[in-house]
Amino acid sequence: MKLTILMASGAALALTACGGSGAESDNMTAADNLAMADDMAMNDMAPADGAVPASGQEYAAMAAASDLYEIESARLAMERSENADIDALAQMIVTDHEKATADLMTAAQQAQPPITVTPEMSAEQQANMEALRAAEAATFDQTYLMQQIAAHQKALAMVQGYAQSGDVPELQQHATAVAGPIQQHLNRARELSQQAPQ
Repeated sequence: MKLTILMASGAALALTACGGSGAESDNMTAADNLAMADDMAMNDMAPADGAVPASGQEYAAMAAASDLYEIESARLAMERSENADIDALAQMIVTDHEKATADLMTAAQQAQPPITVTPEMSAEQQANMEALRAAEAATFDQTYLMQQIAAHQKALAMVQGYAQSGDVPELQQHATAVAGPIQQHLNRARELSQQAPQ
């Protein structure tokens, strides 16, 4: 399912980045793209699809990967975007996710037994980074925002699920603490996406 969603996301992003060539793509607006990203992310958020980690080790791996992707994509946005609001969002994401990673490392070491945290992006996150690097200047901001909305929806579902049903108290506390900033990033990315030129 993730591969299907990734392929659909890539196709949608490619059409958006290229400006499309058919009547359908000419009629696609930023709001349509946002709705598509929301639908794709919602399809991938159900616990049956693995959104809620089954163990502390899995939570640590997923949270570290999410943080790494958010930090790297935000740094790229700060380099490429010419929109001051997107730059501010990206800076907030870097700051908050660097703190989240440091806090995750601390919580993982306090767990009994300690949990190893090795940040590594998933294949989907790596593909998103490639799509973001390849985005044309005219579509970069919207591509970045669409990715942030989908990624933050997934991250929020993951941390909320683990906070409620996790097996490592130190990591449950971490999940509870990071849910607020993740929700803030998601809200701001949605606001900016709706403000984008149609």
